[in-house]
Amino acid sequence: EVPASPHEGDGGRAVAFGLVCAVLLFALCRQSQVLIERYFASGLPAGSISHLNYAQKVAQLPMSLSMMVCVVTFPVVARAIAEGDTRRATERVERDLALMACLVLGGAAVVVAGAPQIVQLLFQRGAFTAQDTAATAAVMRVYALGLLGQTLVGALVRSYFSTGRTTWFPLGAMGAGALATAGISLWAVGPWGARGIAAANAAGITLTALLLLLGLGPRAVPVCVRRVVAELSRPVRAAVCATGAGLLCVRQFDSPAAAVAACCLCVTAVFLLLAWALDAAGARSLLLPVAQSVRSSVTRRLRHGR
Repeated sequence: EVPASPHEGDGGRAVAFGLVCAVLLFALCRQSQVLIERYFASGLPAGSISHLNYAQKVAQLPMSLSMMVCVVTFPVVARAIAEGDTRRATERVERDLALMACLVLGGAAVVVAGAPQIVQLLFQRGAFTAQDTAATAAVMRVYALGLLGQTLVGALVRSYFSTGRTTWFPLGAMGAGALATAGISLWAVGPWGARGIAAANAAGITLTALLLLLGLGPRAVPVCVRRVVAELSRPVRAAVCATGAGLLCVRQFDSPAAAVAACCLCVTAVFLLLAWALDAAGARSLLLPVAQSVRSSVTRRLRHGR
């Protein structure tokens, strides 16, 4: 065997160092959105930053759940790329995008429909008044509009960095999103306060997600943008309808605990039904074995009872 030359080793270390720098700078730029929010919120009335904090933490719970899919399947994508199997990597990324969109949009529908009741149940006690609940719920609903963008950014960026090559495109896309967040915040903070800042955050991260999606190609895992957009439109439509059903449901209950429980059940049922009808993220192939298992179990019990 011919030993690797020192230049090859130095080149490999240089590539690794460049990749690490690209990842770290992207993460730093993404976190800058929080600094932008806090900067503009510092001039608002007392309690505004707290409303932003509470709303952001609760609204991002569905995103955290959906990102678990990305963490689990990242080695699959990286292995496929390392083996030169671009087709398998592309199919895995497209499937993950659809599945993560379903998870985060289902949770976002619950957040939007039951925001006041969720905040009241979690925080309204002591110095946290009904006015704080209303303000936090309003901000949380606006934050939820950017959850799909947040999730797509987390999923798409792995397609760039999993190739093992240094690429600065994600940093550029995130920088454009941060600039959009700052510009929209400057314009919207005056008339809309904390809700304007939350809307700027949602717009900025959505722009980043769109740029990352359009930039996929030779520098990353190639996907069909039209197919991905068409697939994402299905859970979006299901989430809109489920949100409407949840809004009607929560109005029937005075107790926040009962309202939140009913909202979760109603939104989940409507979302799953529509996801099945639209076959979002292959819902039929995923849920059909479950339905068949339940059906066979019920049939056996009925026969045993007879």
